[in-house]
Amino acid sequence: MPILTKEQFEDLAKFDNNPCISIFIPTERAGKDVLEGKGRIHLKSQWKKAAEKLKEMGLDQDKISKIGKPVEDLLADSDFWRHQSDGLALFLADGFFRKYTLPVYFEEYTYVSDHFYLKPLVPMFSGDGRFYLLALQMDRVQLYEGNRYSVGEVDVEDLTPSQLEERVGFDYEEKNLKSKTQNETTGTTVTHGYGAAERDRKNEFLRFFRAVDKGLHEVLKDEKVPLVVACQDYLFPIYQEASTYKRLFPEPVPGNPSDYENMLALHSAALEVLKPHFDKEKEEKMKQFKEMNPGRTSVMVSEIIPAIYQGKVDTLFLQNREDIWGNYNENMASVDVQDGPSSANTSLMNLAAVKVIEQGGNVYLIENEFMPDNSSKMNAVFRY
Repeated sequence: MPILTKEQFEDLAKFDNNPCISIFIPTERAGKDVLEGKGRIHLKSQWKKAAEKLKEMGLDQDKISKIGKPVEDLLADSDFWRHQSDGLALFLADGFFRKYTLPVYFEEYTYVSDHFYLKPLVPMFSGDGRFYLLALQMDRVQLYEGNRYSVGEVDVEDLTPSQLEERVGFDYEEKNLKSKTQNETTGTTVTHGYGAAERDRKNEFLRFFRAVDKGLHEVLKDEKVPLVVACQDYLFPIYQEASTYKRLFPEPVPGNPSDYENMLALHSAALEVLKPHFDKEKEEKMKQFKEMNPGRTSVMVSEIIPAIYQGKVDTLFLQNREDIWGNYNENMASVDVQDGPSSANTSLMNLAAVKVIEQGGNVYLIENEFMPDNSSKMNAVFRY
C-alpha cells in the first residue's frame, strides 16, 4: 500500500485551478459490503453531487464528463474495489486526477472549489504519529515509514545486508543457538547446553545488526521519530545493543514479521505497541493549552488565522466533523466568519490546517467533548 507522502500532500495544497473536486468515501477491505459494491455506491453518489455542483457553476456537460472520466473508469474497475482499505480520497480537476486508498475511515464528503479540501488527511502528517518500522529477520531486512493511517516500504536494499550470511560468511541456519542431536532409536531430539556456541551465535547476530544499523543511518540520521522493531523476542536485546539510533522504541513488535498476514497486519501491530507514545504526545499538547498563560493560546478564529500566517501557531486543535466558513484577507489580516458554505467563501478549518502542516506544526482533529476548550471549534497553542 503506497504511502501518501508529505510532498504529495503539499502538491495537492498548492494546486490552483477552478474547479477542484475533492471526494472522500468509506470503503471496505472484505466481506459482504465488498460483494454488494458499497464503495461503488458511495462514489457514484458523491460524484453525482459533484457533477451537479459543476453544472451550477456553469460548466457544460462535455467538460463535466471529461473531468469525471477517471471516476467512471474506477466505477467500472472490479479489481480495484477488491483491493481497498478503510477509506478512499479522490482529487480531480481538468486534466488532473489523484486517488489514495488509505487505512483511515472517511465519512462521505464532496467539496468543489478553486482548491482541494485536505482537512481529513492532515492528521496523517501531524500529531497522530509518524514512525519507522524495521521488520528484522535473519534472511530479510525491510524498513517501512508510517503513521497511524498509512504505511509504505522504504527501499534499503543497497544500504543494508539482506541476510545474516552476507555479513558473517555462512548460512546462519547451519548453526543453532543450541547444539542438537537426534536419538536414532526414538527419533526424539536431545538439546544440550548453551556455552561457547551461544556466545558465538550472539556475536554473529551482533555483527549483522551493526551492519543493518550502519545502513539505516543513511535514512534515519536526521530523523526525530520512533523506530519500532518487529522481530523475534530473543533478538531484540541484541539489536538494542547494536543500534545507534537515539529514538529506538524500547518495546518490539512481538513475533516473527513473517507470521503476519501482510504489511497492514504488521502496521496494525506496530501501532498497538506505539499507542502509549502517541497518546502521551497528544495529551502533553492539550496540557500545554490548559496550563499556558492566555497570551500563548487562543480560541478566537479572528486571532488564530492571522497568527498561523505569521508562523506563530505550534499546535492547532480542530473540532472533528465540523467546519468554519468564511474568508481571510491576508493583506488586512482580517477574518470574515460566515454562517455556512457558499460559492464566495471557503473552509477556514481547511485553510488553517493545511497552513500549519506546511509550517511543520501539529494538527489534531478532536471530538467536541475532548477539545481543550469546547466553547470554540478551533483552539491554538502559539510558539511565542
